[in-house]
Amino acid sequence: MADFKDISARLKSARAEDAAGEAAADRPIDYGESYRIRAKMVGVLIRDARVNAGRTPADCAQMLRVAPEQIEQWEFGESTPSLPQLELLAYYLDVPVSHFWGMHTLQSSRDDPAAAQREYLALRDRLIGALLRQAREELGLSVADLAALSGMTPAQLEQYELGEVALPMHELTVLANGVRKNMDYFLESSSKIGELLRMREAWKHFTALPEDLRQFAANPLNLGFIEIALMFSQMPTDKLRRVGESVLNITM
Repeated sequence: MADFKDISARLKSARAEDAAGEAAADRPIDYGESYRIRAKMVGVLIRDARVNAGRTPADCAQMLRVAPEQIEQWEFGESTPSLPQLELLAYYLDVPVSHFWGMHTLQSSRDDPAAAQREYLALRDRLIGALLRQAREELGLSVADLAALSGMTPAQLEQYELGEVALPMHELTVLANGVRKNMDYFLESSSKIGELLRMREAWKHFTALPEDLRQFAANPLNLGFIEIALMFSQMPTDKLRRVGESVLNITM
């Protein structure tokens, strides 16, 4: 399969030649070559999106109800899908439909995911260790104290607090109990991953609500009532009690 940069360069060259041909009226425009180059560019972008999504030609063919050979022909630029077919592909491969008439591949713009994952894990190990040390010091516990409470050696605990060794989950739960923290204390909260995890947790709690409460909360017209409930939840107990007494006086 042709390199995308080569195809793009050929298209730009063809455009320049077309412009020159328009300026010199005696020079015909090679529309056929322009269409062939465009078809190959679309094909490269289809394959790029498919590989990025981890799909096979057979997967895409089954979704579109075409033969796998048809997908291969598109990817080699031997034929081109219609816009509705590209729209379905965009949905299936989780890319914007404009990807298929763009000038950049996903592969060329994506960082090495393995390197990013290693960096994320190393950073999180250090952060969890720092949080553990902070919670331990807030309770006035020494490393030896917490090690004794958790059945670990002080040297092992120091490695965890420095982020030098990944802290296994079953040991973290014991240490969290030792420093009187729940697991939420150690969860990621600042990155996109943390935001997504929080949204998933919030959605889990929302779907666990009774049906009538979910419908009430989902209705935009009830936003004012929810805001009032939020204000009440943030009031000091004595002030909330006075509000309750005032409401009771009005209704009596």
